[in-house]
Amino acid sequence: MLYEKAPAKINLTLDVLHKRPDGFHEVEMVMTTVDLADRVWLRPAENGNIIIKASERFVPNDRKNLAYQAAELLQQRYDIQKGVEITLEKSIPVAAGLAGGSSDAAATLRGLNRLWNLGLSADKLAELGASIGSDVSFCVHGGTALATGRGEKIQSLPAPPNCWVILAKPPISVSTADIYGNLRLSKMDHPDTASMMDALRQGDYEKMCASVGNILEPVTMSIHPQVAVLKEQMKKFGADAVLMSGSGPTVFGLVKHESRVPRIYNGLKGFCSEVYAVRMIGERHFLA
Repeated sequence: MLYEKAPAKINLTLDVLHKRPDGFHEVEMVMTTVDLADRVWLRPAENGNIIIKASERFVPNDRKNLAYQAAELLQQRYDIQKGVEITLEKSIPVAAGLAGGSSDAAATLRGLNRLWNLGLSADKLAELGASIGSDVSFCVHGGTALATGRGEKIQSLPAPPNCWVILAKPPISVSTADIYGNLRLSKMDHPDTASMMDALRQGDYEKMCASVGNILEPVTMSIHPQVAVLKEQMKKFGADAVLMSGSGPTVFGLVKHESRVPRIYNGLKGFCSEVYAVRMIGERHFLA
């Protein structure tokens, strides 16, 4: 049996530049991994079967699961006759804007690369992952990166300055398709991606906090006002910077001083049950 860690990601910035001829959106995002992670266990299975076992009942166990798609992709691309049983121990909230499914798929690609002795590079696995989902390429490497194209073009960046991250997910589901469908780019304020990249290169925590931005945030908040309420509460409790991750609904706060963490964490528990206090990972975790 093999084990892979599948960390969650947050968006320090998320910008949408335009809609592409292929129907996808051209994006520009600075993402980083945090120490909230699923555990992915891989063991051989007979007759070429792909078996998904998940600890969370809302996680699909068929082709809708991105980890299943990752295993099937490798089987088909490299004519693998072996099967695999994939056990997902979920800690990342489902459909939360934290790339839990994408990270599970990336961990499956990394793990099967070892289990099946494929000898593929991280870049090749990331290239393969792009056909599964837009965040999979980033999740193969982890760490901190600028993602462009539809999310599959990855440029590594320095890790953020050390800090705590408070994550809070309200008890709602958000349709990413609905959020993008309601996006009106001509009327939106775009985040300053260049400023965020400079902050990371300079190791400047204050500048990082001042540069966070997500063009999807006002769209999600207009449909789901609970997200706006959660963001305001997190600010009130003392987070240094607060932003929605991905298309939501999870909101995260950056906190430099550990002494503030309990107050923010405990305060948010009064508004939603899914609250996490974690550290940044920031560095690439792939071992070729």
